[in-house]
Amino acid sequence: MKKVSSGLDVLVADGNLQKKFRGNVALLAHNASVDSSLVHASLRFKEFFGSRFVKLFGPQHGFATDAQDNMIETDHVVHPYFNIPVYSLYSEIRVPTDKMLEGIDHLFVDLQDVGCRMYTYIYTLTLLLEKCSNRTIEIIVLDRPNPLNGVDLEGNILDLHFESFIGRHPIPVRHGMTIGEVALMHQKYWAKESTNLKIIKMQNWERQMYFGDTGLHWLLPSPNLGRPESALTFPAIVLFEGTSLNEGRGTTQALEILGHPKIESFSFFNDHLGAKIKASALEGFVLRPITFIPTFHKQMDQVCGGLQLHVTDRSKYKPWRTGQFLLREIYHYLGDQFKWLHPPYEYNYTQQPIDIINGTDKLRHWVTQNGSIEELDDFENLKNYKLQLEAIKIY
Repeated sequence: MKKVSSGLDVLVADGNLQKKFRGNVALLAHNASVDSSLVHASLRFKEFFGSRFVKLFGPQHGFATDAQDNMIETDHVVHPYFNIPVYSLYSEIRVPTDKMLEGIDHLFVDLQDVGCRMYTYIYTLTLLLEKCSNRTIEIIVLDRPNPLNGVDLEGNILDLHFESFIGRHPIPVRHGMTIGEVALMHQKYWAKESTNLKIIKMQNWERQMYFGDTGLHWLLPSPNLGRPESALTFPAIVLFEGTSLNEGRGTTQALEILGHPKIESFSFFNDHLGAKIKASALEGFVLRPITFIPTFHKQMDQVCGGLQLHVTDRSKYKPWRTGQFLLREIYHYLGDQFKWLHPPYEYNYTQQPIDIINGTDKLRHWVTQNGSIEELDDFENLKNYKLQLEAIKIY
């Protein structure tokens, strides 16, 4: 199988393509915005466009991808090397102002998404598309792989009554799109007005590929996704951001582990969870009892008992169902020690964090009422979404 070339790689390799962008250029990027030689997009843009490379933008976690967690904002700065502005789209604003967009003819977007609805970069992109509708600015998406593949879909469609910055559009948890396809989906189904949009497609990417199949280097797309395996466990473990459990933040295995001071991991697993896993018919993973001490974030400096989620068969593993199953079991195991977090969360100040993570309050009720795994089928009504996806696929 040939190595994948990202949209950035395609641009780097094609001098004629570079020459098509004749005006001033800006770049929305982060730590993972590198080519196959591990050269950052900003360095390539300085090489290609020289003084016409005039502005940088950063998403959540910042252009440098060094800001932790949700609602930790980054400042607007002047880049010390490029000597151009770096505007944060996760600051007092999430949409660029008119002034920030002044003097830009082409705005490139090079962001590594993780293929999960609760990841904010796709919403930074769609807000940018909406801001630039009916403007002369061209938005160019340098496409990148969906780490969870572009075939498998899973989870409930977002109920727009629970809209937030981790859920703006009616898509499932595991959405099956590249970030370029998200832009096309937005323009076809969600946008009120069209935007001057161009996608620079990848080469050699096939929809069944996971990130490990691409031959590309994994770099942190956000501070707590340290390796491709983290992207596989993210759709399951991210649910615990809405609870008092630590989801691995403050450790070296964030979003792969979870725990709480009131869990004794071996008795929880051997006396309670093991039989429940077998009864659930969930497959493709192993849960391993662990103990850890978070150095920051929830339960900081406390000994937590918990679990690490290991994916052993990607073809059978269902992360959304696995996460809902774990949430249900831990909720009933901890009893009064289990707490749902209170708002705000991702700029939603009224609804419970778990509900905006799930995109519905019905899954919280499924957990508290000890619903069956079979009942999760009722949440996955994806027929219409599949038709929409087929209409915008570019691979």
